[in-house]
Amino acid sequence: MKQGKNPTRKQKLAIMVARLNSDNWLVTKALSGELHLEHRHTGRARVLKKGRIE
Repeated sequence: MKQGKNPTRKQKLAIMVARLNSDNWLVTKALSGELHLEHRHTGRARVLKKGRIE
């Protein structure tokens, strides 16, 4: 799996809107309609859909 990157400020806000702690998540893929995240410690993957992004 790809290494995750630190989220940008806009991505951090989208992660917080999804009720997640942005300090614990890395961005593995940032598409126009989706944000693919990976947990820093457990490696669990999660996808945020466009409705929660912006």
